[in-house]
Amino acid sequence: MNIPNLLTLARIAFIPLLVVLFYLPFSWSMPVVAGLFAAASITDWLDGYLARRWDQSTPFGAFLDPVADKLMVVVALALLIERYDAMWLTLPALVIIGREIVISALREWMAEMGNRGSVAVSWIGKLKTTLQMIALLILLAFTPGSFYAQLGVATLYVAALLTLWSMIQYLRAAWPHLSRAM
Repeated sequence: MNIPNLLTLARIAFIPLLVVLFYLPFSWSMPVVAGLFAAASITDWLDGYLARRWDQSTPFGAFLDPVADKLMVVVALALLIERYDAMWLTLPALVIIGREIVISALREWMAEMGNRGSVAVSWIGKLKTTLQMIALLILLAFTPGSFYAQLGVATLYVAALLTLWSMIQYLRAAWPHLSRAM
């Protein structure tokens, strides 16, 4: 066990706390939820940075980091779907969640085929993740209907478009392997 892996585990441990705080009926709960989400988002960057910098990458960390990221994003999106209770927020949230399921399954299948490298994370995927985290942070921090919440929704739509774009790229990269398996 090393510090990058502990940061990843901490991100997973934040998830139940995030949910409990989300449902507390106090005026301070949503800013605290947003702060906790921001801290978790920073650990997403920090654990990878430290693992590379300190040469502490492990197979466990390589497996757990994307799982922690996806869990955090899906839980935040599910909470926001309930909070906003609107199709215009649910639609990009479902696009993002659906893409995560498809790409996770694709990566698993490609790893079984010995071709995991052909669906490695791209710069579009990294940009998508960054915009997702920013959008979710804004949407958690601000009241639905406020200017900042509208900015958060717009950012979530941009992230959803990048989500589709990156999914298409991953599927194109994997297509030669997929078509041979049909």
